[in-house]
This record gives sequence, structure tokens and C-alpha cells, in this order.
Amino acid sequence: MSEADRVKERYERRARSQLNRLYVETDPANLRAAQERERTLVTLLNRHLAVPVEAASVLEVGCGSGSNLATLVRFGFDPARLVANELIDARVEQARKRLPPAVRILPGDATALDLPEGGFDIVYQSTVFTSLLDDATQQCLADCMWRWTKPGGGVLWYDFTYDNPRNPDVRGVPLARIRRLFPQAAIDARRITLAPPIARRVPAGLYGAFNALPLLRTHLMCWLGKAR
Repeated sequence: MSEADRVKERYERRARSQLNRLYVETDPANLRAAQERERTLVTLLNRHLAVPVEAASVLEVGCGSGSNLATLVRFGFDPARLVANELIDARVEQARKRLPPAVRILPGDATALDLPEGGFDIVYQSTVFTSLLDDATQQCLADCMWRWTKPGGGVLWYDFTYDNPRNPDVRGVPLARIRRLFPQAAIDARRITLAPPIARRVPAGLYGAFNALPLLRTHLMCWLGKAR
């Protein structure tokens, strides 16, 4: 089996479990985490994106149901300049329903895509690399993403850094690993997202206090800038 086939198998197993129910968007803890991601995303875009949002071309690798690209559309990005890729067939269909028709959706293994070198101002990945357990596949995808990024653009990264002892189908990607995957990148990294098992249990009024402790934040959002 290829790593792509193994990822499909892991997600099919996950779909049969109750795990996906933990991540529904209407859960208050998930909503707070999403709002924090959006604030951090806006900060990174304002700091690093070299073109107006309406002129920016974006590819998202592993777009899932399309929620990240839907956020970018809400922020003013032009749907006709957005490209979505997704491996899992069911999620491709969810993305088609969620995203504007002008968004181009490319199903299948991202490393097999025929896309132009330097074709995108932003190449986005969110919780994709932690699902790739093979080092060579991680590096292959990173190399593709870097090749597709325009000089002066960047890879936008959101993923968790710690292993989950309850889920052997994922593994954390710490900052040191990101540096090895993208050795030429200028990295602006922000540690965000209160550990989900904690976030689901703390009272709403204490969420901010817990999230103020960096050691309890489990994810990194990064801009991996490519020199002009």
C-alpha cells in the first residue's frame, strides 16, 4: 500500500468511530479554537502576504470539507483564484457543496498533482502532515508545496506538535521537523490552540486563563516564507 492508501484506510476507520463527533464546529471549545486560528491567520496575512487578498492565488492541500477556504472567501479572497485538493472522496463531495462553484477542486493524492511551479501566493495545509506517518512521504509533499509556492509567497501551516497516545494514526510535527521539511523557509511560527482534551473540560470563563499558558497550546500556525 502507498502512504496515500494508508491515509484513506485510517480515515475510513476514523469515520466508523466516534472521533469525528469531537470536532463538530458548533461545539463551544471548537468555536473558540477556530476564532483563535482566524485571528492568528489574519495577523500572518497582514504581516507577510505581498499582494492584496483579492489578488492572491491559493492552493490548499488536504482541504477536507472546505472550511478553511470558505474562511478565506469570507476574508475577501477571490474564489476563482482558489484551488482545493482532497484525497478522501467523501470530503471532496462535502467541499463541492460548501465552496463557491468558482473554486477549482482537484481530488486525489497531492503529490501526483500536475501544477505549475511558483503558481501560488499561498500553499496551505491544515492537519495534513500529522496524518502522514512516513517520513519520505512528508518530505515529498513538502517539496511539492515549496515548488508550487511563488517567490515572495509562503506556505501557510497549521498542525499539532505532540503525539496523541490515544490515536496511533497520527503523530505530532514539532517546529524542528518543520525546519527540516522546509530548510529554505523563513519561518514565522505562533503556538496556538488550547489542547482539545483540556478545552472541552474547562469552564468557558477559564478558557482564556488556561490558553494563556504556552505549554498547554498544542498547535503551530506558521508562515513559511519563500524569498523573492
